[in-house]
Amino acid sequence: MSEDNENCLFCKIVKKQIPAEIVFETKEVIAFCDIDPKAPIHYLIIPKTHISTINDISEENSEIIGLLYEAASKLAVMSGVDKDGYRVVMNCNKDGGQTVYHIHLHFLAGRQLNWPPG
Repeated sequence: MSEDNENCLFCKIVKKQIPAEIVFETKEVIAFCDIDPKAPIHYLIIPKTHISTINDISEENSEIIGLLYEAASKLAVMSGVDKDGYRVVMNCNKDGGQTVYHIHLHFLAGRQLNWPPG
């Protein structure tokens, strides 16, 4: 797996060097509230191991992606939106809308979400 990036905002959250409103945590994954929410419920779900983009997912680290979605499923139940629905999105690179280069799922819920997203 990729090494931690000392300048990565999300790695600093994982190391508890930067505060975040953590809503879920396991040995491999952490989820916290987005500071600029786009829905009534907006969490970011990240691996604790630094992987910069989707393009950096490999055979050696791909198992973590399943754990991110497992965390999303648990957050849906914890947030009471598992029945009504929610969206998870992972952006890749600039044109894909990625602004922090540490892979993360956006967990969005709490209102009707439009499609296409834009």
